[in-house]
Amino acid sequence: MEFESIIKDWIRSDKDRMRALHLASTLQLNDWCIAAGFVRNLVWDKLHKKENPTSLNDFDLIYYDSCNIDSAQDKELEMQLKVDSSQPWSVKNQARMHIRNKDKPYTSTLDAMSYWVEIETAVGVKLSETDKIEIVAPFGISNLFGNTITINEKRRKPGDFYKRIKMKNWLSQWPNLKVTA
Repeated sequence: MEFESIIKDWIRSDKDRMRALHLASTLQLNDWCIAAGFVRNLVWDKLHKKENPTSLNDFDLIYYDSCNIDSAQDKELEMQLKVDSSQPWSVKNQARMHIRNKDKPYTSTLDAMSYWVEIETAVGVKLSETDKIEIVAPFGISNLFGNTITINEKRRKPGDFYKRIKMKNWLSQWPNLKVTA
């Protein structure tokens, strides 16, 4: 079975993730997905055969809307989500995130993700208009199944990379991971 099908099956069988995807889809955002730990942690948990899933400190809902880059819009969207969900939502319009990151302007959600610090985090999922799970991954998904944490050559900030690994305690949570910088 190919990796994309595996991820989709795992997400379909996770009621909390499916509920989050359905809820996010009701916002009808442009070029959206739920990314980062939402997918990465699920895959690493399954590869490590964890009986209890790693809890998520946030559900990273990202989208791209160049017509309204006001951060107040993101806060408003988070509040809408929290009305129907107790999950810790984080909503970010990728059309403005280049400013914080000191990058050239991003052209889409996929482009923005291509600047993330590690490539295994740059994987997201969304629901199509027909409720099919779609994967958004600028670097593909094979590395995610390789038990690696890989620095993004486009970002190439080793200090940020190693700080994130330590701060997020990934090597303790998933001891089979190998750092490839």
